[in-house]
Amino acid sequence: MVDTGPIWPELSEARDGPTIATLHLFSQVAGKVAIALLPWRNHGWHATLHLHPRGFRTEPLHGPSGTFELGFDLVDHLFTVTDRAGRRTLPLAAPSVSAFHGGAQALLAETGHKVRIHNAPNEVDPAIAFAADDRPRIYDADSAGRLLAALLQADRLLRLFRSSFLGKASPVHFFWGSFDLAVTRFSGRPAPLHPGGVPNLPDDVTREAYSHEVSSAGFWPGGANGGAPIFYSYAYPYPPAFAEAKVQPAEARWDTDLGEFVLDYESVRTAADPDSAVLYFLRSTYEAAADLAHWDRSALECETGKPRTPRRVSPRAPGR
Repeated sequence: MVDTGPIWPELSEARDGPTIATLHLFSQVAGKVAIALLPWRNHGWHATLHLHPRGFRTEPLHGPSGTFELGFDLVDHLFTVTDRAGRRTLPLAAPSVSAFHGGAQALLAETGHKVRIHNAPNEVDPAIAFAADDRPRIYDADSAGRLLAALLQADRLLRLFRSSFLGKASPVHFFWGSFDLAVTRFSGRPAPLHPGGVPNLPDDVTREAYSHEVSSAGFWPGGANGGAPIFYSYAYPYPPAFAEAKVQPAEARWDTDLGEFVLDYESVRTAADPDSAVLYFLRSTYEAAADLAHWDRSALECETGKPRTPRRVSPRAPGR
């Protein structure tokens, strides 16, 4: 069971990476259904997945045959289609992307929610069509459980971090294209047109996502193209001298290839106080971005939220 392990589970590229890569590609099939059905919302927020105690799922999807939801249950290891008639499932231990894609499409058709989707992944290189990707895939239940436990811990701290911002901010949500849990703060000012160039992602999507100045942070557990799990933080547009900013904790570093600050998950997991390490990282990297870009921090920030305690609002003078 997921809740009997350590609070911050071990999560390694060598052991858990193959399962994370499999889920990355499987999750794109569900994400494409959201793209096909929901009206476009600012910054692509309609298409993201959302964590819950057993995994992650779409928003309610309103199709011609009614409302339904797609999900990934990482406790019972099932892909789920849920509507008013009940829940239908498909095992996640599929041998290939093509097998999962075929099974998911058949399940959607059986439940009356057949949807035509774009048949290739985004932000993955090479982007092999789902139906043609018959390479053997690994799905390990223990790795999936560790992934879920790590995501839930990251989600908890990202939500706490989000609570101290009054300006426009995204939900804490999961992007299936890049396979990361993220939260984004906005200065309120328009940004220069993004140059695009994200692998296998239309430039129009990228430019709409970065239409306004952002400081964005999150947790990336790895993905289809490999990589060790990290926390990350970046800004767009890139403020002058951002890479040279002093951030915390000491283990945080600037990654030139990624163009962002990173903090290895392993250094968080083994820290004396993992929560503080993550929060120092989130706050210090945001503050560096906001200060260097001259955000109006006094108008955008507030105290960190507390349960059962509304944000205090001071009286305003008449006429203001």
